[in-house]
Amino acid sequence: MRFQFIRCAVALFLLLISTFEGAFAAGSAVSRLPGLEGAVEFWKQIFTRYGSGEVVFFDPFDHGKIYSVLSVPESDEARAMIENERARIVAEYQLNEEDGRVRSQRGAKEQFIAGLKISGRYLSQMQKIFRDEGLPPELAYLPLVESSFNVRARSSAGAVGMWQFMPDTGKKFLRITDSLDERRDPMVSTRAAARLLKENRTLLGNWPLAVTAYNHGTEGIFRAIDAVGSSNLVEIIRRYQSSTFGFASKNFYAEFLAAVDIARNSDVHFPFLRPHRPVTLHEIEIKRPVPVHSLLKPAAISQKDFFEWNPALSPTAKVLPAGYRVNLPREKVDRFTAAQRRIVESAARQKTASTKNHFRKVARPAMKTAANSIQAQRATTR
Repeated sequence: MRFQFIRCAVALFLLLISTFEGAFAAGSAVSRLPGLEGAVEFWKQIFTRYGSGEVVFFDPFDHGKIYSVLSVPESDEARAMIENERARIVAEYQLNEEDGRVRSQRGAKEQFIAGLKISGRYLSQMQKIFRDEGLPPELAYLPLVESSFNVRARSSAGAVGMWQFMPDTGKKFLRITDSLDERRDPMVSTRAAARLLKENRTLLGNWPLAVTAYNHGTEGIFRAIDAVGSSNLVEIIRRYQSSTFGFASKNFYAEFLAAVDIARNSDVHFPFLRPHRPVTLHEIEIKRPVPVHSLLKPAAISQKDFFEWNPALSPTAKVLPAGYRVNLPREKVDRFTAAQRRIVESAARQKTASTKNHFRKVARPAMKTAANSIQAQRATTR
C-alpha cells in the first residue's frame, strides 16, 4: 500500500514537472518590458491614428516626444517639405542635427486596417500551427508588422511572402525555385516561421530576443549580447552601438507588441472593421511530376482559381513538382484526387508495357544468338 502511494506521488510530481516545462517552453511572446512602453504607444498611434498622408516627427530616443505632424502626400515634392520641417524643428528646439533626435515616420493606418482584414482568412489556422509546435499563438500576428498578411509581398531587399523570408533563410525551411516559391504559401511559410522562431527561442532564451532576431538574425543578437553583457532587450536597445542594429531592429519588438494589442482589441480601435471570412483549403500531395493542365481540366478548375489558391506556384508553371501540396477547397478535392489517381495509374501501365516491350526486344536477339551458336557447333563437328 505504501509502495503504491509513493508510486502515485512520483507520477504526480513528474506530471507537474512536465506541465511546467511545457508552459515554460511556450511562455508568452508578449512581454511588457519596462522601458518599451513609450515605443509601444507610439507604434499604436502610427497604426491606428495616423494615415499615409501624414508624417510624424518624433524623437527616436524618446518616442513619447512628438514634435509635429505634417500632412503631406507621398510624392517627390513631399521630400523637400519633410526636410524643411525637419530643419525647422532642429532650429526651434535648438538641437544638434548630428545627434539624430529628429526622425520622421509616415502613418500606416490604412495599411494596418488592410492587414487586419486579410488576417481573417488565415489567423485561426496559423494560431493552430503555433499551438501544435508548442509556441505562443500570438506569434501569428507578426505578419501585421512584416507584410500586412500580403502573401505576394516582396521587399526591395528580396524578402518574399507574408513572413518576409529572405532567400538564404527561406531555403533552410522551404523550397525556392524558378517555378515554386513556398515563401508565398500562407500555411507552409507559417510552419517554417514557427520552426525558425522556435529555434530562435531555444538559442536566445527569451521571446523579446527571439522575435527581434526574426528581423535582425540570431548572430547579430549574439553580438549585441556579447557587446552589452546582457540578454535584456531594453538594455541592448539603449546601449548597443552598431551600424547594422538600426531603427528597424530596435523597434521591431515594440511594433509587434503594438500590433498584438491592436489586433486583440480591434473592435475598440476599428469598430466597423469586418475581417475577411476564413479560407479553408485542403492539401493534396502530388505523387509524381505532372502537367498542370492534365489535372485542372478533369477536375473542372480554372487556372485563375488554381493559382489564386496556390500562390507559391509561378503563374507560368507548367508542371507540378513531386511532393508539392496543392491547396484546394473541399468541393474540388474528390475530382482532383481522382484525376491524379488516373494519371498515376496510367503512368504505371505505360511503365509496365514499356518494360515488357524492352524484355521482348532483348530476349529475341539472345534466342537467335543461342540458336546460331548451336548451328555453328553442329557444322564444326561435321
